[in-house]
Amino acid sequence: MESRVKFAQMEYTSHSEFHKLESVFIKTVDQAFVNETRLKEEWVALNYLSQPNFDWAREEYKVFESLLAKTVPNICYMPEVTNVTIDSIYCRDASIATNYGVILCNMGKSLRMPEPNAQRTVYEANNIKILGAIKSPGTLEGGDVAWLDENTMAVGHTYRTNMEGIEQLKNLLSPFNIQIMVVDLPHYKGQSDVFHLMSIFSPVDKDLAVVYSPLMPIRFRKELIRRGFQLVEVPDQEFESMGCNVLAVAPRKCIMVYGNPITVSALKNAGCEVFIYKGEEISVKGGGGPTCLTRPIKRRL
Repeated sequence: MESRVKFAQMEYTSHSEFHKLESVFIKTVDQAFVNETRLKEEWVALNYLSQPNFDWAREEYKVFESLLAKTVPNICYMPEVTNVTIDSIYCRDASIATNYGVILCNMGKSLRMPEPNAQRTVYEANNIKILGAIKSPGTLEGGDVAWLDENTMAVGHTYRTNMEGIEQLKNLLSPFNIQIMVVDLPHYKGQSDVFHLMSIFSPVDKDLAVVYSPLMPIRFRKELIRRGFQLVEVPDQEFESMGCNVLAVAPRKCIMVYGNPITVSALKNAGCEVFIYKGEEISVKGGGGPTCLTRPIKRRL
């Protein structure tokens, strides 16, 4: 079955990480962090590096949002919800967009369990079809999911995404001939750490991806090369500063966190345009870069 979808004489897809971003959901600092008191109450339990400063976070987010607005015509907003945590700012994780509807995740981080249903309410209010939902004991988080092409999805097997969740995802997508490539990721820092597939892999064009090879499975890395990907290698000193978390808003047009000059230079040498935001409060402390801060819905082919 053809996986592309036509809207008003133009072709769009949800099955891409790099085409021009046309429609995206975000959740602002005001709606996710809410205030300084809430940050103080929640940051330790959620394993943040330190407590974000609310006012500084708001300023950082304004810059990030302005960078999105330069390219993305349709920015939609997740509302404040009382039963979710400050982690809900990383709205990619609670759902997956497909051409056949949104798949609601089941969070591997227990404190984030209410997020998918909160997003369901938003999608239904915006007349966005729900294709299905991952159910316990399956877990699946959007940060572990990346499209390689129109019909191939890479899914990380991690502490946040288990094999039962992956099998449920396969069952939801099998009627549409979508192939699931399972990528087994290492233990790294353990169950409490934020370590998703997109921590080590960010496609920025059909044949260009930012990677952190020391934590990349050999089979997956070889498969990317076989598919013709040129790999932009993130150096060791820029991995923890989120050099590998790169959001493509269009082919070779990227948004990144400040503090990764070697990776920025490598991307520019590969013909990319790179936009930078200071993300100490909204990204680095909580472990969620620009891909995590967005839930892309559709991209223009």
